[in-house]
Formats: sequence, structure tokens, C-alpha cells
Amino acid sequence: MNKQFVIIGCGRFGSSVATKLSDLGCEVMVIDSSEEIVQGISDSVTFAVQADATDENALKAVGIRNFDVAVITIGANIQASIMVTLMVKELGIKNIVAKAQNEMHAKVLYKIGADRVVFPEREMGVRVAKNLVSNKILDYIELSEDYTIVEVTPLKSWIGKTLIEINIRAVYGINVIAIKKQEGINISVGPNEVIEEHDVLVVIGHNDDIKRVESA
Repeated sequence: MNKQFVIIGCGRFGSSVATKLSDLGCEVMVIDSSEEIVQGISDSVTFAVQADATDENALKAVGIRNFDVAVITIGANIQASIMVTLMVKELGIKNIVAKAQNEMHAKVLYKIGADRVVFPEREMGVRVAKNLVSNKILDYIELSEDYTIVEVTPLKSWIGKTLIEINIRAVYGINVIAIKKQEGINISVGPNEVIEEHDVLVVIGHNDDIKRVESA
């Protein structure tokens, strides 16, 4: 079952997160105070609601408790961003991602319960969306429409086995180009490399093959 996301605040960054999550097959609700913005994005997401997100009753009324992840992308109004993060936390959403303007803003957001803070100047909305959808994929670099480099956590069936035992290239269609281990990164990965529980694999592959690893 796909995660359900609520995007609060729908400027350029919030819109790109929302539309990409929707493209990836997720249920997405957008909340923004602007009727124009809500109308503009309504065809691209599951629900689009015009509401004042700083009003706790408004958040309750739209059923925000039903969502798995809240992405708070309110713009320059730092006070509103903090208020909404706090309210969403108190309403019981388990996973909260919030956009920050600067390091101090980020510290406050973490302090009041944000699970992840993003800086839109550093992270594209599309990248954040892909990252949110998968529990296995930690980061990615899109090489083309078809091929991507991703960081992925190992499947349970891989742990304790060598790459040659897993036969990762033949079975999954992906190539391991590096392994991040607790002691550092290994960029000279051999076939006898043993995969450990806390490893992070940097792999390259066709998007269809990477999706198969995500859903495995």
C-alpha cells in the first residue's frame, strides 16, 4: 500500500514535491491558502484544499490525521512554518518533513518534532519526492530518463552473502559501484564483497530494475 501524503503550502517547491509524489502513484492532498494555487494543481493531485494551515480546526476538518507523511513547505513565513509543524505533530502524524529557510530555522523545526528538514535551494522537489516514497532508496542521481544512480539499503536476503552469491547483476539488473560501510566507503567493490546489515549500496541501473529492488 502506498503512503498517503499531505503537502502544506504549495509554492514552486511544494508543487514539485506534490506532483512528483502523485506521478509515483501516491495519494496526495495539497493544502494552500491561495484559491488560485489550489485550482492550478487540483488536476495533478488526489485532493486540493483551500484552507488556512495555521488554523488547527481547519487541519482537523480536512482529515489530516489520516495521512502518513506531512510535508510542510510554507514559504518565507518562518513563524507559520513552526506553528504548523507543531500542530501537525500534536495531531499525530508520524512522519513530518519541513522546509527550512536557514540553519537556525532548521534547528527549531527539529526541536519541535520534524523528522527531516529540507533546504529547497539544495534539494529539488522531485528528488525529495522520490526519496519519500521508498524506504529502501536513500538518495539518487538521475542520469537520464531511463537510468539512475541510487543509494539503497540491502534486502534482507542479501545480508551475509557476497555479491557473487546474490548474483545481483543477473537477478536484479543493477550494478554495485560502491558500498558505504560503517568504517567508510569502498569504491573498489569485488565479487566476494560480503553485504552487511548496515551497509548502503550505491548502484546504477535502469529505472524499471531499480523499482523492482524498491518493491522487493
